[in-house]
Amino acid sequence: MDFLRPASWEEALAAKAEHPTAVPIAGGTDVMVEINFDHRRPEYLMDLNRIGDLREWETGADTVRLGASVPYTQIMENLRAELPGLALASHTVASPQIRNRGGVGGNLGTASPAGDAHPALLASGGEVEVESAARGVRMIPIDEFYLGVKRNAMEQDELIRAVHLPKATGPQQFSKVGTRNAMVIAVCAFGIALHPETKTVRTGIGSAAPTPVRAKEAEAFLAAALEEGGHWESGAPVAPSVAKQFAQLASGACNPIDDVRGSAKYRRHAVGIMARRTLGWVWESYRGDGRTAQGGAQCA
Repeated sequence: MDFLRPASWEEALAAKAEHPTAVPIAGGTDVMVEINFDHRRPEYLMDLNRIGDLREWETGADTVRLGASVPYTQIMENLRAELPGLALASHTVASPQIRNRGGVGGNLGTASPAGDAHPALLASGGEVEVESAARGVRMIPIDEFYLGVKRNAMEQDELIRAVHLPKATGPQQFSKVGTRNAMVIAVCAFGIALHPETKTVRTGIGSAAPTPVRAKEAEAFLAAALEEGGHWESGAPVAPSVAKQFAQLASGACNPIDDVRGSAKYRRHAVGIMARRTLGWVWESYRGDGRTAQGGAQCA
């Protein structure tokens, strides 16, 4: 196994063009596990830690450009107001040591359905900025990024440079079920975001289908119920029957498997429970202040 260590983004793109099978590594929290268990033996590893701008973020009027290697700790400490759902998800990633190293780019590159960032990214919306030496920059909508189990929409010579996410205009929440409270892969996870300016709802489900997915029927149902009941304007409580139907539709969006961490039946049930609970949390926050985007870390 050869080790590549580019000093700049341009050098990284050139190295990836010359060695398309090279596996990028920054935090290494996914790649090194696969190598240590001999599940993966790449011909080349490409260390991106010398490229400083991958660990930087920019906050614009409406969006945040998040470098691929910005550590989860930095998201938690600095972007809680702008990206509350992702900040909450970051709290559930492994341990403090891993949160200091790992970033969203690693989750996206690995494209594991169990990645903690995916539900929050799907609920928020946004685009993944990728680049190759041959074709330049390409923006991939997050809804089009996940193609299959650990497969994404990137070409072999492309690298992830950043993620562009809209700043939250309403409350967001995240919940995760694991076999313990830390250092655990999600049995399943759920993210939800209210978008009051468009009167829409977005969700994200992790570890309950071959890819991270949205519960689109549940989103449409809830948005229609909130609109028809005048809830966006009044902030009136969501009826239990609406919350129950939303949960059932969210559960129906799953296509899980049985494995050592949980059964398919349990995952469907747990997603429904998380959908109902997180809906309650975000709506209570919205009722208190329709522009509130903050929340407390929630783990199921």
